[in-house]
Amino acid sequence: MMKTRRSDRLVDMTYYLLERPRTLVSLTYFANRYESAKSSISEDLSILKRTFQERGIGLLETVPGAAGGARFTPYMLKEEAAEFVSTLMNAIDDDTRVLPGGYVYLSDLLGQPWFLRCIGRLIATQYLREPIDAVMTAATKGVPVAQAVAEQLNVPFVIVRNDTKVTEGPTMSVNYVTGQSQRLEKMELSRRSLPMGSRVLIVDDFMKAGGTIRGMASLVKEFEGQVVGVAVVADGQVENRVVAKYTSLVHVNTDGEQGLIEVTPGNYATEVYSADTPVDLVHPETD
Repeated sequence: MMKTRRSDRLVDMTYYLLERPRTLVSLTYFANRYESAKSSISEDLSILKRTFQERGIGLLETVPGAAGGARFTPYMLKEEAAEFVSTLMNAIDDDTRVLPGGYVYLSDLLGQPWFLRCIGRLIATQYLREPIDAVMTAATKGVPVAQAVAEQLNVPFVIVRNDTKVTEGPTMSVNYVTGQSQRLEKMELSRRSLPMGSRVLIVDDFMKAGGTIRGMASLVKEFEGQVVGVAVVADGQVENRVVAKYTSLVHVNTDGEQGLIEVTPGNYATEVYSADTPVDLVHPETD
């Protein structure tokens, strides 16, 4: 590639880093890509680091040494998260969304790229410093959510199914009890989908009692893995929930008989922006 001007370099470097979150890119690669000195590349990265922090785009870290480079990790500031969740609440707060059984129709929202990008960034923010190997969801409407989160974390996402196809090859399966109806169900995952010992983030679109999520957690154990966390777009009102620890963006109360809905913020503010968050996501420092 021909030597480029700084302005062009900054645009291309920004695009390159945004497309490869959580990936360490060596200074040598950038120097060769733009036919520029490493000192110039370091100055460019300092500009990007400051701008990313000021705009609340994400964290750009530089790793020193021969094997070092730059790594971009996206996040969402608390103020932006509150604004997005408010928009999400307004979109969900519609009585016509109430479905039988106390569920809520979210498919139209989860089909919009902007909503999905924001959901992915917000959920990924909680795991800013957590090593995660895969995102897991069930073969329902949570698939686009899993894909959005996996994109921000730059890891694969795997889909658990109730009935696997022959094209899946050998599978691992578990039986689990659904949360409310207490039915015995079965879920399966291809053995090739998830390496043994993986650290897994479980996500879903809507959670009531949490039976499906508990089943996925059992399946992770069969792969000798570890559930790093659980995150859902919305959680509903239930008397007994079988999942104790989780993050939700919004909380929904529904009245099945009258078809009414009440939407309030979920617990994301305390779970994502806790006191032990490794980066100041409220008032980021600028260099």
